[in-house]
Amino acid sequence: MRDFTDLRVWQRARCLSSHCHDITKSFPASERYGLTSQIRRCAVSVAANIAEGCGRETPADLRRFLHISAGSLSELESHLLICSDLGLISQEELRSSRAEIRTVRRMVHGFATKTQAW
Repeated sequence: MRDFTDLRVWQRARCLSSHCHDITKSFPASERYGLTSQIRRCAVSVAANIAEGCGRETPADLRRFLHISAGSLSELESHLLICSDLGLISQEELRSSRAEIRTVRRMVHGFATKTQAW
């Protein structure tokens, strides 16, 4: 069991979640239960699954939750690409968000490799 709050990967995932929450604040009310909810939930899921994996006892459990976290990153990226297509976010917001997603993805993979959980 690890203290996830000390992990840079969890801290960065938490910042990504806040970033996504900020981006969706300007979405139309008609998207409240659509893309807004989906983006916020999968962004929160990234950090939450890192934390949950760290609270488990076996490397296999940690690996499973890190894989889920990586999947949530892909889902988040897909949602943001769709938002760009719909004109809900600017190209700059999309670019910076995708860069942050790539960084967190590398960190998740690096953490998994370091802990031999991948």
